[in-house]
Amino acid sequence: MADSPGFVTNRVAMLTVNEAMFLIHEGVSTAGDVDRLFKECFGHAMGPLETANLIGLDTVLLSLEVLHEEFNDPKYRPCPLLRQLVDAGLLGRKTGQGFHSYESDGGTP
Repeated sequence: MADSPGFVTNRVAMLTVNEAMFLIHEGVSTAGDVDRLFKECFGHAMGPLETANLIGLDTVLLSLEVLHEEFNDPKYRPCPLLRQLVDAGLLGRKTGQGFHSYESDGGTP
């Protein structure tokens, strides 16, 4: 494999996660429905927004910013909702709130 910013998994995963965020931002769906559909329809263990919460929304934002800068491609432009959540300190599991709320014991949404 050739060396590339983001490698294979991050390039694909960040597009999926970012597009899922845009669906919420645009009012097309809810976070719960997006994640449920990915689990039920595609057999994923976690939906894209649950995955983003696990990674950390600040880390997702940084990854998208690097990909956007490296490729100069608007498909990697971070969703404004992601920036809002990060600016508010809602970073996912590590803060207990992101696209889902988590119990203080790190439980599931």
